[in-house]
Amino acid sequence: MIDRRHIGHQMPPFTVVVERGRLRFFAKATGQTDPVYSDDDAARAAGHPALPVPPTFLFCLEMDGPNPAAVRELLGLDYRRILHGEQGFSFHRLAYAGDALRFAQRIEDIYDKKGGALEFIVRQTHVSNQRGEPVADLRCVTVYRNPSA
Repeated sequence: MIDRRHIGHQMPPFTVVVERGRLRFFAKATGQTDPVYSDDDAARAAGHPALPVPPTFLFCLEMDGPNPAAVRELLGLDYRRILHGEQGFSFHRLAYAGDALRFAQRIEDIYDKKGGALEFIVRQTHVSNQRGEPVADLRCVTVYRNPSA
């Protein structure tokens, strides 16, 4: 069983600068056809100061942390037993190319189902911009198939 004392644990925050080239690549990779996400002039013409960050791109930026496996390592999880359970976003304001986004991750909950055969880790990540303004809250639920159950 995963030790419940980790509920409330906060990982060290980190900052990622949003790169224009990565935004263009993400738009292309996801089939985004709206030029606002890939063309600076189109973004400005639409009233944006720079290329806007597509909502789900925040999940990609979260993986740019110094150690994307930090939660897994903290909890001692075998990556071969991990499943992606759920992902959600609450948005507060847009982020743009050039913004320095701060990611603050916290383990919100750990619980089990099926007599401990499945354990769930709920991670909440607060994202703010360089002015300290909230951008979004990310929620990720990881499912762990417990070998001892």
